[in-house]
Amino acid sequence: MDTDVYQTLKTTSEGFYKEKGSKFLAFAIPCDSVEKAKTHIADLRKEHHNACHVCFAWRFGFNQYQDRFSDDGEPSNSAGKPIFGQIQAFDLTNTLIAVVRYYGGTNLGVGGLIHAYKTSAKEALEKAEILQCYVTESMRLLHTYDGTGIAMQILQQVSAEIIEQGYQAPNPFIKFTIRKSFIDQLKRTVENTKNITLESVNY
Repeated sequence: MDTDVYQTLKTTSEGFYKEKGSKFLAFAIPCDSVEKAKTHIADLRKEHHNACHVCFAWRFGFNQYQDRFSDDGEPSNSAGKPIFGQIQAFDLTNTLIAVVRYYGGTNLGVGGLIHAYKTSAKEALEKAEILQCYVTESMRLLHTYDGTGIAMQILQQVSAEIIEQGYQAPNPFIKFTIRKSFIDQLKRTVENTKNITLESVNY
């Protein structure tokens, strides 16, 4: 897989597992920050206020991941870790999986819990639509008026996504996003083209 490619979820999906009366409701949610994840978890706790546990795992970022998993009172590593294992198994990031457990009156043991949390999380991901995404950078081309066509042709060659076209004295400009793996190619092309300048943009 290319170094600027990652996978995440398109929409929320759900999984379900039942064992000895205990019900495990899994929610796989596209999410890209701790703050948003905490909000989703808080909402699930409110919606399922009679549940005994809301265990979860998340992974955010690219290359340098921000990971966390929680057993929420279940025996150590019996819930959060197997949930997190499914995020890894499906090679996902910017993903939250929360599993709500309703206790059925019979203890499942650590092995039973691991299987239940893993299975419910896996079912949620098997039902999910997984997106392949690219790590991008925002940039800007400055060009002359008669160089607009050339500038557009250069951007088309590197599959850039144009965000805005405008004017900043004394030059017109094009703002765009580009895959990180294509930036070096773009820089080489610009260096060999007259009257076009490339800039990074901080949004």
